[in-house]
Amino acid sequence: MRTGSGEPRLLPWTTTGGEPCYLLGDGAGTVSRIADRIENAQLSMAGDLLGHAADLLADRRSTGVQVHYLACRLAESLGDVRRVAESRGRRLDADTDADGPDGD
Repeated sequence: MRTGSGEPRLLPWTTTGGEPCYLLGDGAGTVSRIADRIENAQLSMAGDLLGHAADLLADRRSTGVQVHYLACRLAESLGDVRRVAESRGRRLDADTDADGPDGD
């Protein structure tokens, strides 16, 4: 996804202190490509985790420890997916604003 709007891109990782990281650029650089790959990996892992969750929750023999571990991983994954959605939404909004009110 490229943006020439000058808006900072929310990256799919945080600082060691948990603060968001941003990138300024046209979306064509090395860091942008790395961020794209990480976002794609996070979305793919979320899909895999959902499949695992369905299996685990369908198994009546699942233990509380297993379900707790699953809930922790789902929460982490949901945070990643939310960040990807927020980042991509911002870039879509910036592209729409750059095109003008009629989308030209």
